[in-house]
Amino acid sequence: MYRSILHLLVAALPAAVSAAPQQNCCQLVDSKIPGRISYPGSTTYNSSIASYYGDSERELSPSCIFRPTTTSEVQQFVQLVTSGNCVNKQFAVRGGGHTYWTGAANIQPGITVDMRVMNSLQLSADRKIAGIGGGALWDQIYPQLVPYDLTVMGGRIPGIGVGGFATGGGITFASREHGFSSDNIVGYEIVLANGKVAYASADSNPDLWLALKGGSNNFGIVTRFDIGTISQGKMSYNLVNYNYTNASLQAHANAFSNFMKPQNFDKSAMMGVFLNYFGGQLTLSDALWYIQPVQKPAVYNPFFNIPSSTVSVSQLDTVDKVVAKFGEAIPTRVERFSSGFQLTFSFCNPDAATYMQLFKIWENAMPKLAKVEGMFVEFLVQPHPVTNGTNVFGLQPGKTDDVMVDMTSAYTHKEDDALVAQVLNDVVNQQKQLLKKSNYLIDFLYLNYADISQPVLQSWGSSNVDKLKAASKKYDPSGVFQTQVPGGFKIPK
Repeated sequence: MYRSILHLLVAALPAAVSAAPQQNCCQLVDSKIPGRISYPGSTTYNSSIASYYGDSERELSPSCIFRPTTTSEVQQFVQLVTSGNCVNKQFAVRGGGHTYWTGAANIQPGITVDMRVMNSLQLSADRKIAGIGGGALWDQIYPQLVPYDLTVMGGRIPGIGVGGFATGGGITFASREHGFSSDNIVGYEIVLANGKVAYASADSNPDLWLALKGGSNNFGIVTRFDIGTISQGKMSYNLVNYNYTNASLQAHANAFSNFMKPQNFDKSAMMGVFLNYFGGQLTLSDALWYIQPVQKPAVYNPFFNIPSSTVSVSQLDTVDKVVAKFGEAIPTRVERFSSGFQLTFSFCNPDAATYMQLFKIWENAMPKLAKVEGMFVEFLVQPHPVTNGTNVFGLQPGKTDDVMVDMTSAYTHKEDDALVAQVLNDVVNQQKQLLKKSNYLIDFLYLNYADISQPVLQSWGSSNVDKLKAASKKYDPSGVFQTQVPGGFKIPK
């Protein structure tokens, strides 16, 4: 089609005017960087598409997939697709491919850049900095650090990519002590829109360094993350299941409200309260992590002591093993579902009565989804990372009593998208109104849990949006990563 249109346009020009024919971008990249492009139907292409977490991304068929192995190849790629010498030049960049919604890290038509071959780990001589390839998965990195009694601030389940996780914030086991993953990144090696390599740190391109701490894919392709290591031996993980009753909910409301009070803060304790709906049944469980080698930390006694509870996992092990174990409860791919929807919001810790109301708003809405085939809804309540403020999130540094919600769903048929979105938006809106009325609601929206419909970057405040705009104008003046990379949360105009 493109060739036919081009032929007609050229034929219409005066004979004295000549025009250079444009190649398809896939063919151009393939000719200049041989062996890195795969096409639909090939084993490499099919394997890459199949590895996305959700069906919404697996359903997209890019024109080709580019799999770089070096920073130099990423440079060449960016130079080629921004040169004006090829057509169909939009592209997406992926790591773990874990985001739910369509087009976050895949594209059709266009080129998907699959970074996962660039998964190296290099420790500095003093072992304080881990240089991690931009396409690595966190569960590939953890085992390599265990022999040194070290870890890094990464994902809590297998299959999470370093790139999207760290540029969107990143919540992990040690977030109550060390904040977001992005708070711990000392430097980024990044290929900019002009095809040049830059290094962003507190001392070199500090405005870009700050913008990348939350700014997602808006500034270039990060080829290496230099992240501070953390001393870590064994840690504990307990998974506790409860009978879903009003008494258990009330006990959780009391226990979690107290757990989140500043006077009860324990920097080693990170947890999640999970209310789930599946197969018409309601379930309640807690994931209790502790980054010290204590099997049953006293800070969690109020949860352990709730009646009718069963400890299904009690683990004292290294981070890599904990990640693998926690991942057993969460599929590495949404295989049995064709669609999903996710929302998030945050608030300051309220009283127990408010938590009970939040639980009941969710519970009372679930019957509206009873006829949706394969309907699964997870309502996760967890502590906020305690940030040091080196990011663009607009959060108060050192604050220990903020809470985050992740409302996740998956189901069988896309025909139910509108109903599920309506019900869950209604739930979240009711919960937010309740919190806002009592001045508990905060503006911040966490990018890695958010749906594309949510105004994430705007929620961080106008001053931080201005910082993102300024960095984009400076490092990507032609707006390549705003228009040629259409996926993700773009900087507001």
